[in-house]
Amino acid sequence: MESKQLIAKALKKDFLTAEEGQFLFENQPTTELMGVANKLRQIQVPGNMVTWQIDRNVNTTNACTANCKFCNFFRHPKHEEVYITDIETYKIKIEETIKFGGDQLLLQGGHHPDLGLGYYCKLFSELKTLYPKIKLHALGPPEVAHICKIGGISHLQALTALKKAGMDSMPGAGAEILSDRVRRLISKGKCTGQEWLDIMKVAHQIGLTTSATMMFGHIETLEERFNHLVRIREVQAQKPEGENGFLAFIPWPFMDDGTLLQRVKGINNETSADEYIRMLAICRIMLPNIKNIQTSWLTVGADTAQLTLHGGANDMGSIMLEENVVSAAGAPHRFTSESIVQCIKKAGFTPQLRNQKYEYRRKPKKMEVQEIDY
Repeated sequence: MESKQLIAKALKKDFLTAEEGQFLFENQPTTELMGVANKLRQIQVPGNMVTWQIDRNVNTTNACTANCKFCNFFRHPKHEEVYITDIETYKIKIEETIKFGGDQLLLQGGHHPDLGLGYYCKLFSELKTLYPKIKLHALGPPEVAHICKIGGISHLQALTALKKAGMDSMPGAGAEILSDRVRRLISKGKCTGQEWLDIMKVAHQIGLTTSATMMFGHIETLEERFNHLVRIREVQAQKPEGENGFLAFIPWPFMDDGTLLQRVKGINNETSADEYIRMLAICRIMLPNIKNIQTSWLTVGADTAQLTLHGGANDMGSIMLEENVVSAAGAPHRFTSESIVQCIKKAGFTPQLRNQKYEYRRKPKKMEVQEIDY
């Protein structure tokens, strides 16, 4: 293969094969990958703007039967620490979120054996009745698959009902690596990679905007990373005309602290800052049909995130007023509205607050300082 030819192909927004992408990743220096990714970023999202968001990750329940080996958050359904978030707690958390300028809840939880479609439809409907302006970025393909399994219903039935009840968009949670070899070893209780993709296809067909993710740096091979990117890209190519489909892609490294993968298998997060920067850049190169590439400051920190803004990323994601899942595995980083704005400016960009649809928002004039202890 010739790197120059592959770079020229990429800059035309042509699809590179998994093998071609891997060849560039393995043979091009970091600065070259960043340069190509930055040119593609300017084609997709011209200008100097870097977007960010204010939302809060609220967990519906910590009960889960998936038994993922990288998750410290879940509890067995019969564990004494199991909870299901009640409506009064949602009210407190939503009202705090609004005070801090937030406009969205990211609602996720575990695979609770007793919480089916009726529960989530009732919850979404009640939250929307109480707070009609709050957006619900909710569940994820594995949770939808679980709801379908325990209810004996189709993906289309579940997603249509959830959207009608108030689900505004769906995060790309639970993708990890879309290889069933990997999934059998780290998240056996979750849906297969193909079902994850199938659920996203249905979501796009009914007009739900979604995002996609990749958690890497554990037991996957480099080949599996690139096959993951190709499969995501193929689903995006099938979205209906005029729909967003995957509006953003977020790669992030496995967080290992205290996980079963670390304690039992000896698998540690050895992803360096350079590898993360390279991986994010190649994601921009491999995914020319996904407009927004979000950097994972939560897992890599501000300094590395700033560098990725020069290498393909155009979005810093949310300050996350609350986040319990990734943090439980050792992600230590935090931002406030003020510090994320300064971080973006120091990197040489203009910060712009957005909503989940990547529409620009004005920062509310009356905002309390973000000091949530959770």
